[in-house]
Amino acid sequence: MEIKINLNNLKFRYEVYQLFNVYFPMKEIKFIGTEEAEYIFYIDEKILRFEYKNYYKEESLGEDIKNSLRRFLFLCLKDITNDIYPWGILIGIRPSKIALKLIKDGNTEEEVIEIFKEKYLAHEDKARLCIDVAKAEERIVNKDKNNIAIYIGMAFCPTKCLYCSFTSNPISVHKKMVMPYLEALVKEIRGMNEYIKEKNLNIESVYFGGGTPTSVSDKEFMMVMNEIYNNFIMNNSIKEFTVECGRPDTLSYNKLKAMKDCKVDRISINPQTMNDKTLKLIGRTHSSQDIKEKFYMAREFGFDDINMDIIIGLPGEGHEDMMNTKNELIKLKPDSITVHGLALKRGSRMYEEFILKKGIQITSQDEIIKMYDESRKLAENLGLSPYYMYRQKNMVGNLENLGYAKEGKECIYNIQMIEERQTTIALGAAAVSKVIFLEEDRLERFPNLKDLHEYITRIDEMIEKKKKLLDTLY
Repeated sequence: MEIKINLNNLKFRYEVYQLFNVYFPMKEIKFIGTEEAEYIFYIDEKILRFEYKNYYKEESLGEDIKNSLRRFLFLCLKDITNDIYPWGILIGIRPSKIALKLIKDGNTEEEVIEIFKEKYLAHEDKARLCIDVAKAEERIVNKDKNNIAIYIGMAFCPTKCLYCSFTSNPISVHKKMVMPYLEALVKEIRGMNEYIKEKNLNIESVYFGGGTPTSVSDKEFMMVMNEIYNNFIMNNSIKEFTVECGRPDTLSYNKLKAMKDCKVDRISINPQTMNDKTLKLIGRTHSSQDIKEKFYMAREFGFDDINMDIIIGLPGEGHEDMMNTKNELIKLKPDSITVHGLALKRGSRMYEEFILKKGIQITSQDEIIKMYDESRKLAENLGLSPYYMYRQKNMVGNLENLGYAKEGKECIYNIQMIEERQTTIALGAAAVSKVIFLEEDRLERFPNLKDLHEYITRIDEMIEKKKKLLDTLY
């Protein structure tokens, strides 16, 4: 389906496109001439006018031109579709930053809420959420340039999930590349550790993600864990060491023991859903029962900081499915949960194979809002509070990804990544380092090569280039 728009002033094409994309996700949006257009949006120095079939609306253009036309168009599209989008015209990645700035500028919380409602047409609950998240982030966010985070990326997964667009290579197809990759990763770990010691930098958190770190064999996993421990953990007083276990079908007794021996204090076991039919559809080779068994095994090892991720809007899921996931997680009692809205990414198999070829239906807006409400009730039941949030393009429902945690169990790495106030040295294929210049309020990125062969053969080059960029700060 195409959305055909006639816009007389293409200077505002970006703003108009963004709002149509909220109400008509995954539709092709075209700007064309008046004769073929379904939607006509006219903007001049004084007037805003919108026409669609028998619908007509006109009002004066406000002094804040972009926000004025956004509000006008948002309300017109709301009239036409009857869909509710609680974030209003806010489309940025980190809306909590707006709340934090308003509070720092001297506004009370109630004044911040009114600004969100009037200026951005956001609902009160979203404004309050931004305030809560802003307060949590402000307590933890970095203020010292010598504090850094370390990210280590595993480039393999047991299978590629339907919705995934990350760099993750199915391990069955790339078995011969595993050991060469791990050897290159070890070389990068050692090389960057030398630099960190030389510059006397303070490692605050270490995050081993991917991909799926536990997708390799027990022996291979232990090899990498020992390297991480010896180089980044053993002689440093770090605050947090996280490993994404992700897929329970890759988690074993030996891997849990290796993590415990290497002082991992936070792990993530990610069901995404507790409904077996959905797990099968999205390409996961495990059941909800496997999730429970591995969760309890981790508890027996003494892991008292376990996160669980869930995704709202997975294909075929509705409110009842979310209720089941909620009830199962209440029984497990994780220490934190991360609630993701399904992002419909064009690089994923779900978009290419299901939405384009099989015409899979996206969950309705009403249903998505109900499911998010259940996730909020889940967090309340578990005694968890919101502590970090970000938004993505093409998320179902145009809502948010939200982390909830028990007090003291907030993921430091997550907050630093979202706030972008701490340098992150990232290791592994496709891992992106971020060098933060606090005094200048800017950052520079250095992406490692994505291709496995290129990463392996050019590892020395990447280490040296990363050091060269870091030298501009240190």
